[in-house]
Amino acid sequence: MLFCDDLSFSHDDQHYKSLKAVLDGGIEGRPENVLFYATSNRRHLMPRDMIENERSSAINPSEAVEEKVSLSDRFGLWLGFHACDQDQFLEMIRGYCAAFGITLPEEQLRAEAIEWQATRGSRSGRVAWQFVTDLAGRHGISLTGSA
Repeated sequence: MLFCDDLSFSHDDQHYKSLKAVLDGGIEGRPENVLFYATSNRRHLMPRDMIENERSSAINPSEAVEEKVSLSDRFGLWLGFHACDQDQFLEMIRGYCAAFGITLPEEQLRAEAIEWQATRGSRSGRVAWQFVTDLAGRHGISLTGSA
């Protein structure tokens, strides 16, 4: 297995083309004994301005953009952390707390969770998980092997 954490490319980096060839297997095909895992905080692995520059300067703008974004299409599983409303955010936190045996009075949990999301400026599954890991740590609860 190969792990690559926080994969991304800068605006002038052309190495994404080599990675596309490796992921597709090139001439020899993909090796059966290698699995590639990558994480990224970007959907398309490249800055939006890089993609937009390709669109504005290319003879065929859609083909140029497709080449830039096609690398992310080679990964079979995408996990999105999309924005949610406050009720959904609190429900995620309640679900995590139930799964890991974290018990707090509802009003305290609600107040702390709302303060947490307000100081981070967003609500998503990722922010809910970060809150729960912090909450568990403050209460001496291990999250490994619990759920």
